[in-house]
Amino acid sequence: MSSFRCRNRLIRLPVALSVRPDFLSQGLAPKVLPMTTMLSSDLPLPKIGRGKVRDIYAVDDDRLLLVTTDRISAFDVVMSETIPMKGAVLTQISAFWFNELEGVVPHHMISADTDEIIAAVPVLKPHRAEILGRAMLCRRTTVFPIECVIRGYLSGSAWKEYAASGTLAGEKLKAGLVESEKLEPSIFSPATKAETGHDENITIAKMREVVGDDTAYTLESMTRAIYTLGEELARKQGIIIADTKFEFGRDKDGRIILIDEVMTPDSSRFWAVDAYKPGQPQPSFDKQPLRDYLDVERRAGRWNGDAPPPPLPASVVDATSKRYLEAYRRVTGSALKI
Repeated sequence: MSSFRCRNRLIRLPVALSVRPDFLSQGLAPKVLPMTTMLSSDLPLPKIGRGKVRDIYAVDDDRLLLVTTDRISAFDVVMSETIPMKGAVLTQISAFWFNELEGVVPHHMISADTDEIIAAVPVLKPHRAEILGRAMLCRRTTVFPIECVIRGYLSGSAWKEYAASGTLAGEKLKAGLVESEKLEPSIFSPATKAETGHDENITIAKMREVVGDDTAYTLESMTRAIYTLGEELARKQGIIIADTKFEFGRDKDGRIILIDEVMTPDSSRFWAVDAYKPGQPQPSFDKQPLRDYLDVERRAGRWNGDAPPPPLPASVVDATSKRYLEAYRRVTGSALKI
């Protein structure tokens, strides 16, 4: 990740977010929504990393502050616009899962409660509105250079490779599978970062070369335990987690712990249970309005697929924001309240 500083950009929204009428009839509309979106953060702590969505700050030798902005990317391009509530949704879904995983696997979250974070890091008190709902105080770790991907369904790049060669990351799968088919058992498919920064599928044998046999076994075991719990709970709420990826690190005590985000719409492929039809692509539950719009712009020759992206209409921004809020409601069973 780059460590350069970006100036803070907070955008005041003139009106509250609109909410679908059926949300209101079910009593699911959030009672209070922050009126601020964030493109980038600038807090009085050393900024040590910046990803497509998150800014990372050092608190001390043992703790980090993760701040999830409202930036959004699609097709590996970061949009110029922000998506209202996206940062809070991603942070609070992760916090929900970290709490659900207590006793299952150790993790890095100390707190995602804004007031608890400010009590622990008082210098953030004047910045409460900026970090509200979107910040997480975490334990520091040494991060493994592996993304632990697990696929419960055959989709995306996995389907493309299988359709072409009958393999996934070079390993043979059984014949006759169709797109979006449920995989029994789920397939652990690690990835690493290529020089360009894009994810690159690797074999488990390659993973063992990178981290060692014992660590590779532990990472796969933890990945399967987390996904099994998450997939079962999410399905009860009407969401299929088709695939997802986890990151792990080693803490100062030598433990391997779960870090980063967990089973969010950005790190996972979310499908609606009631719309699932194997044998074809499934609509994505998060960025689909954005992807659809960009596809239209690309087919019309108004965008070449590279940066800079085309400007997003307000209707696309609004629809995407509602998708994220609905994903939070479905996963957690309640509307997002900050």
